[in-house]
Amino acid sequence: MEEHLGTAEEERTDISAVDIADWRLKTFALYHNVRKLSLESPAEAHSYWRHQRDLMFATHPASALDAGDKARFSGLKTAHYDPIYRFHVPLTKEGAGREMSVETGTDGVVRFVRLGTFDLPEMGQLAVWKLQGYGGGIFVPFRDATAGQSGGSYGAGRYLLDTIKGAFHGVNGTGPNAEFVLDFNFAYNPSCAYNEAWACPLPGPSNRLAVEIPAGELY
Repeated sequence: MEEHLGTAEEERTDISAVDIADWRLKTFALYHNVRKLSLESPAEAHSYWRHQRDLMFATHPASALDAGDKARFSGLKTAHYDPIYRFHVPLTKEGAGREMSVETGTDGVVRFVRLGTFDLPEMGQLAVWKLQGYGGGIFVPFRDATAGQSGGSYGAGRYLLDTIKGAFHGVNGTGPNAEFVLDFNFAYNPSCAYNEAWACPLPGPSNRLAVEIPAGELY
């Protein structure tokens, strides 16, 4: 079974490989520190995350913002931390094995395989994907009822987890009893939300929630 989500995120040709590598290293370091801070205070970790992302967007050469946007930039629009949007949930096997094909302009068809499902209390379900290619990684995009609304989130959806780029909040326990840390306060927009030079994989039917989630990065 194939589920088409749009185009995969591609790297801009006007950014050097060294700058892209540095951006990814800084992003991995950011989430490493977020996980450590979250052990004591997820809200404090969220404040740190917001500050560091604003700094990277404003100054880093691999930022999704172009020079004109950087000159006008005053910070990403991000909601204040709300603990009700932090969850610890197991990965169920529902839907496991399904395939998702993403057509790209540079790498042909990129395939994902579904690992299972996250069941979110009173919110719905999200498919959990693994990249079937170099680097692997767990990928969970989502779109909620705030998408495209005035004062809401990016119309095409946001990312909750993307481990190949470091966006991960940890797992408690091991084996079938392991619970993933899912914190929508750290949801963020794909690069294509800020620059059409980027193309991004977007949430398909299995990654759409009917409820509003007014947490995380907005638009």
